[in-house]
Amino acid sequence: MEKIRCDWANGHELDEQYHDDEWGRAEHNEQKLFEMLLLESMQAGLSWSTILKKRETLTKAYDQFDYTKIAEYQQEKIDSLLEDPGIIRNKLKVKAAINNAKVFMQIQEEYGSFDQFIWAYVDGKPIKNRWATISEVPTSTELSDKISKDLKKKGFKFLGTTTVYAFMQATGMVDDHLAYCFRSHEA
Repeated sequence: MEKIRCDWANGHELDEQYHDDEWGRAEHNEQKLFEMLLLESMQAGLSWSTILKKRETLTKAYDQFDYTKIAEYQQEKIDSLLEDPGIIRNKLKVKAAINNAKVFMQIQEEYGSFDQFIWAYVDGKPIKNRWATISEVPTSTELSDKISKDLKKKGFKFLGTTTVYAFMQATGMVDDHLAYCFRSHEA
C-alpha cells in the first residue's frame, strides 16, 4: 500500500525520505540541531529540495556539521568553501555558519545545552498541528517571531522568523504533518 504524504513531499525521492524519516520528529541531539540550523539558514531564498540535493556535499564541506570545527574556520577555509560548487556559495551565509557555530556554543555554555535552550520555547513538548491542507500551514507564527528575535539578540544570523519556523518543523518542535499524512497518525 502506498504511503500518503504531505503534499510537498510527493514525487522526489529525497523529499520523501526526508519527510518520512526526519521532518516533524523530535530532535534533541546537539549535532543534529546545529545541522538543521545551518541547513535552514542556507535554505533562505532557495527551495528545500535544493538543500537536500546538496546535503551530502554540505556535510563533507562543513566537517559533518561539527560546530566546534566550524567555529574555528579561518579565511583559507572560507575561500575553499566559496570555491566549492557543491554547496551554497553565498559569502554571507558561509560567514553566518561560522558565527552561528560560535553563538551555538555560547548558548550551550550558558544553558547547559542548545537543546534545553531551544526546546524550552515549547515546554519540551512538540506542538502538534493537523492542518487539512498545505495552504493552512503557516510559514511563521508569533512563537517563531519571538524565537527569531531572541536568537538575533544572542548573535545568530540568517535566522529570520520563516527560517526559524522551518527549523521548528524540521526538528519536531512543531509537527505540521497534514491530517491525511501517514506520519500524522504515528504516536
